[in-house]
Amino acid sequence: MVVSVLEEMRIRSLGVIDDAVVELSPGFTAVTGETGAGKTMVVTSLGLLLGGRADAALVRIGARNAVVEGRIAVPDGSPAGVRAEEAGAELDEGTLLVSRTVSAEGRSRAHLGGRSVPVGLLAELADDLVAVHGQSDQQGLLKLSRQRQALDRYAGYAVAVPLGTYAEAYKRLRAVTAELEEITTRARERAQEADLLRFGLEEIAAVEPRAGEDTELAEEAERLGHAEALASAAAVAHAALAGNPEDPEGVDAGTLVAGAQRALEAVRAHDPALAALTDRIGEIGILLRDVAGELAGYADDLDADPLRLAAVEERRAALTALTRKYGEDVAEVLAWAERSAARLTELEGDDERIGELTAERDSLRSELGALAQELSEARTEAAERFAAAVTEELASLAMPHARVSFDIRQTEDPEGVEVNGRTVAYGPAGVDEVELLLAPHPGAPPRPIAKGASGGELSRVMLAVEVVFAGTDPVPTYLFDEVDAGVGGKAAVEIGRRLARLAKKAQVVVVTHLPQVAAFADRQLLVEKTNDGSVTRSGVKVLEGEDRVRELSRMLAGQEDSETARAHAEELLAAARTDA
Repeated sequence: MVVSVLEEMRIRSLGVIDDAVVELSPGFTAVTGETGAGKTMVVTSLGLLLGGRADAALVRIGARNAVVEGRIAVPDGSPAGVRAEEAGAELDEGTLLVSRTVSAEGRSRAHLGGRSVPVGLLAELADDLVAVHGQSDQQGLLKLSRQRQALDRYAGYAVAVPLGTYAEAYKRLRAVTAELEEITTRARERAQEADLLRFGLEEIAAVEPRAGEDTELAEEAERLGHAEALASAAAVAHAALAGNPEDPEGVDAGTLVAGAQRALEAVRAHDPALAALTDRIGEIGILLRDVAGELAGYADDLDADPLRLAAVEERRAALTALTRKYGEDVAEVLAWAERSAARLTELEGDDERIGELTAERDSLRSELGALAQELSEARTEAAERFAAAVTEELASLAMPHARVSFDIRQTEDPEGVEVNGRTVAYGPAGVDEVELLLAPHPGAPPRPIAKGASGGELSRVMLAVEVVFAGTDPVPTYLFDEVDAGVGGKAAVEIGRRLARLAKKAQVVVVTHLPQVAAFADRQLLVEKTNDGSVTRSGVKVLEGEDRVRELSRMLAGQEDSETARAHAEELLAAARTDA
């Protein structure tokens, strides 16, 4: 089966590395070098390519930015290739180019297949491309949450499906519980709010305002307050337009207009323009008579009743009392009443809502207990298989008598959910506390690996776990950063052998200080500094033949030219080739 392979990385201005190219290949690649030479920068560089956190401290002193570029062979139809093309990346004959730039100010940019992409996309691709493990990952394995995650990952769909259903029910239960607590704990405040709303609605209902009523009353009050002046003005205007019966000799506008029309009527036949003006004067006369009639009616209808004025002012005062509290005008008061009525209905329905939520909460807790039990059973079944597989792997790593097991337990909690007749604590991932136990030798009681495993044993447990994962949930490339820390002698040889076997299924890159591990590699890369303390392009080179023997001799005895060390190095290489 063709898998994705990391072919090459170019690293510039990163840590002690000035400018170096790391050429990788399928199979097992060992990266070696003296302490402080920059071997770990290989892991750091790959982490950046795969969406890891950028840190300005990684940028080499004096440089503007650090750049890591990678070339990955991506087969057609692979998940990583499909996702990259969906993001607009271009593949060059099955090769995907990835780059990451980190500025001295800490800003970060990512490019994929020649296209600028979010850094998060690189992290998505990492899930399908590479599993990175370092000493920090070993420490992570000591956390119970990480041990549960490892078991769940191994179990696959058997746990993922019920866990997904459980997570949805858990999320809904949290929401229902929060709403129920909010209603019950704020009962007093909500009751006070309801009283205030009820008082306001009753006050508005007592007045019974109409939309626009305030404007109408303001106009009527203005009219009633100036009734005499308005009537007098209307009478004067009427007399000016239609004449005053008490002064028959007086001249009014209507009489004058009528006279003008009569004067023109006699000669209008002689000139069309004058005839048009005559018609217009006739229209003016009609308009004057209409206005005069309306003025007469206005004066007759005008009510100067002081009792009506008092009633209007009293009504306006009642409306003003409402607008002072509930809105700028009557329209806003009515809108407030509508909103408040809806809110009051909601508040008065608290008791009913509390009953509904309580019933739903109890139902969800029962459902969650059943789902948690199903999830726990799936984990227990997977734990037996996982422990057996890891135990078998440890036998291949010079721990033939070690036994790995899982302790899956629950904690009693009266506020929890019922599982198998017990009320236990629960969380977003179920009710189980999962702990990985190790019995290093016969007769030793199983103890948590945090307490029962030495550094070397923990390294081998970590490797065994990853090898087991490789058979169930494989990724194309594994990178181990000194996973062999704290190991030596026969155990180191067994780790090298097991890594070589893992490399038959995937690309394996190991940063190591152990010659027993490096000897099993298909390719060995040496990272070395120049005299000024930097790693240049020529500072990462492939070791072959005599050069590889010299490096293994240095790793064995600290002396490249020691005949004893050279003989041991050649023996290691021969044994590794024979084992392969």
